[in-house]
Amino acid sequence: MATAAQKPLTGAKVFLMLVAFFGLVIGVNVTMMKLAIATLPGTEVDSAYSASLAYEKEIMAAREQAARKWQVEARIQRQGDGGAVVQLEARDANGRPMTGLTFKGTLERPIDKRADLPVELSEVGIGIYRGSASAVAPGQWDLVIEADARGQRMFQSRNRVILN
Repeated sequence: MATAAQKPLTGAKVFLMLVAFFGLVIGVNVTMMKLAIATLPGTEVDSAYSASLAYEKEIMAAREQAARKWQVEARIQRQGDGGAVVQLEARDANGRPMTGLTFKGTLERPIDKRADLPVELSEVGIGIYRGSASAVAPGQWDLVIEADARGQRMFQSRNRVILN
């Protein structure tokens, strides 16, 4: 029987196979690294040290907010055009509607801060504040509400909502 002549495995062939293998591995790693960096949403805070220094102020603000015993009820409703309407009803500790506050709202994406959407809230009735955001993608959002009075933050809440 005649057998086909086999080509010998030389050092040059082994070297080229190694170069090709590691070239492929390095190429895939570089591509994955570039994709990961391009899609990185960033950090939650720029400086953990600065955030830790402000933490004591946040604790005091939360205690003051709890002492006020405000009742702020928020509702969010999906619109047919892809937007969302946020409505707040604010009452004091005695259940009376509160007027004259400045509410700010934000729909924050838990996984990508670049997708956050501001919600401009204005008073539409006694103690009722309403605002809307357009082009709200479906999924999980954090509804962050802040109320200011006389230039000082008086209320803050963060609630996870799911919009379909």
